[in-house]
Amino acid sequence: MVLPSDGHVHSQWSWDAPGGSMEQTCERAVALGLPAVAFTEHVDFASWIVRPQDLEDFPHLKAFVTPGGTTLTPPDLDLDGHQECLQRCRDKFPELRILSGVELGEPHWNPEAAAALLRAGAFDRVLGSLHCLEIDGRHSEMPHLYENREPARVVREYLAEVVRLVTASDGFSALAHIDYAVRYWPEHTAGPFRPADFQDEFRHALRTLAGSGRILEVNTRGPLHPEVIRWWREEGGEAVTFGSDAHAPAGLAHGFAAAAALVEAQGFRPGRHPHDYWPRSR
Repeated sequence: MVLPSDGHVHSQWSWDAPGGSMEQTCERAVALGLPAVAFTEHVDFASWIVRPQDLEDFPHLKAFVTPGGTTLTPPDLDLDGHQECLQRCRDKFPELRILSGVELGEPHWNPEAAAALLRAGAFDRVLGSLHCLEIDGRHSEMPHLYENREPARVVREYLAEVVRLVTASDGFSALAHIDYAVRYWPEHTAGPFRPADFQDEFRHALRTLAGSGRILEVNTRGPLHPEVIRWWREEGGEAVTFGSDAHAPAGLAHGFAAAAALVEAQGFRPGRHPHDYWPRSR
């Protein structure tokens, strides 16, 4: 089977992808037979808490933290460099559809900055995403939140913030990783994650997204839950896109064959063209 397009990929132009390479990712896409790849580089407007463990595990983050501090402030995206690199890859790989894009982190918290970025660049794909929640007046990513809050509360607050993201921001076309909080679920202390425990919260977020006319991303970087795709269809979702969230070439299209089979079983089908979103079956 032809794999779906990968609509969520990071290259060296994303501040958190030191192993990224646009050219090598394109080479791998051609080798895999992907119809298209979208380089959706990170644009994060918020600063957040980092733990000492984070800096040990990911030393490249130290460049974005004030010496001796605990707050990470992501840099701006080099739009000119990114566009030039895209064009070089388009010239080198004419058989591959290469899309420009961004992943906007928490755009509803910084609507003016998000709007200015979108005016400055012509992007084929714009993802909206949520990576942080507030704790004690500061923003924090999921691992720190799970250390300080009851796990079920973290997931419920995450999905409630997804609703606010969708409601308050109209600059993106697809919602990335609605299950981002699940990636870090502390199974060793909380037991296996059960989507049914959060069905109401998931459905509310999915219903809000469907009502906005936007698309749900099936992100293969974390575990796949067929219930969420089924709920998306039942709540009126019209289509899905696939994203590996790869931060290095080896991660491109990871798990796509299984994801495509899962999505098709839940009532979605390939689009008219290989690079299209997958619409719901009628």
